[in-house]
Amino acid sequence: MKPGIGRRVGQNASVPRRVTMRVAVTAAALGAVVGTSVGIAPAALADDDVQSQEWFLDAMDAKAIWKVSTGKGVKVAVIDSGVSDSTSSLKGQVLAGETPKSVAYHATKDYDGHGTTIAELIAGTGSGGGIKGLAPGAKIVPYRVLLSELKDKSEQARTPDPEDAVRAAADTDAKIINMSLGDPLVNPDLASAIKYAHSKGKLMFASVGNNAEERNRVEYPAAYDGVVGVAAADDTGKVGKFSSHGRYVDLAAPGLNIPHWCDATLTSYCGGAQGTSAAAAIASGAAALIWSAHPDWTANQVLRVLKDTAGRSWPKDRPSAYLGYGLVRPARNLLHGEGDPGPADVDPITNEKTTTEAGSGADTTPSASASDSSQPTRNASEVPAEAAGSEAKPSSNDSNTLWIVLGAVAAVIVVGGGGFAVMRARRSQ
Repeated sequence: MKPGIGRRVGQNASVPRRVTMRVAVTAAALGAVVGTSVGIAPAALADDDVQSQEWFLDAMDAKAIWKVSTGKGVKVAVIDSGVSDSTSSLKGQVLAGETPKSVAYHATKDYDGHGTTIAELIAGTGSGGGIKGLAPGAKIVPYRVLLSELKDKSEQARTPDPEDAVRAAADTDAKIINMSLGDPLVNPDLASAIKYAHSKGKLMFASVGNNAEERNRVEYPAAYDGVVGVAAADDTGKVGKFSSHGRYVDLAAPGLNIPHWCDATLTSYCGGAQGTSAAAAIASGAAALIWSAHPDWTANQVLRVLKDTAGRSWPKDRPSAYLGYGLVRPARNLLHGEGDPGPADVDPITNEKTTTEAGSGADTTPSASASDSSQPTRNASEVPAEAAGSEAKPSSNDSNTLWIVLGAVAAVIVVGGGGFAVMRARRSQ
């Protein structure tokens, strides 16, 4: 809920230890909601307007999906600014007692409203007119970590770093870890924690960033191996022009014109939020729905089905720099039985074999690359040539077309159960 991706706390070899990362949500006409102000106060929504703005639920055929799966039995660790357990939509949904004690400081005291919004987009029940999440049967395990939005210095000293939360979450039974946060700096400690969580069989989603109109920098943790980087699209399938692009984009999900908590007081919702934070949350919700319906699957299999059934009109082995393998469509699996889960022990993004405790034993020691910031990761390669140094421009067709850059072409695909049309720019090879 700020203009530009947020930076969250992380450690980097070239910077002091507690350098904060930011949250990854922007907002049209948002004031000082989360982080820096754009000078315009956000408008609060009437109680009956909140769910009417959740256009993505209709687009993804959520009501039909919920007859098959609600995400029941799946726990999602939300590593963010904290998650309130007292909003009407999250009552009974937040498992505060399951946050490991080492990182449990004020886990349910959200200091800017961002984490609570993310949790509601994943698993909110909609009770009392609040946000209804895509997976209302799932449960949230809250983590409050140090982000740039936390200004209280005494609180900063007590608040865990993201890498500590990731490592702690890896040792719990939460299946999914949502990280709607990012930073352009490589953090060896966070990279190591991500590797550890991946070895534990966790499915991790992170926002790819909101700085495409600025420097379009690679963002972490989305660019680390083992993390699914999620871009943001609107109700026409148009990628947000703020949504960062590059080879570390794996999937896309709705992320524009999303209702959200206005601020840390959690007294009212505002409309018009846009950002990859929301997209990551909705992708996490989609994964929870599929995993709930197929509890014996591994993270690799859930992700492979999300990838195989994603909305796209280009070859699935040639991911877009803007929408990755396409827009998440859980309805294709849950309502139509599509998607081959494939091997349980092969990462569908890297095609590399993985090992977990359930298999031949987890490799939980940091690799050389995890401690060397000069080593590239799977996703952290440079922006494709057609995007480098060129400004994103709208297609000549109409305003509902994806942002096109030099060397890219537009295509239309159908998304959702019977869903909305998507325009995308295909990366030239």
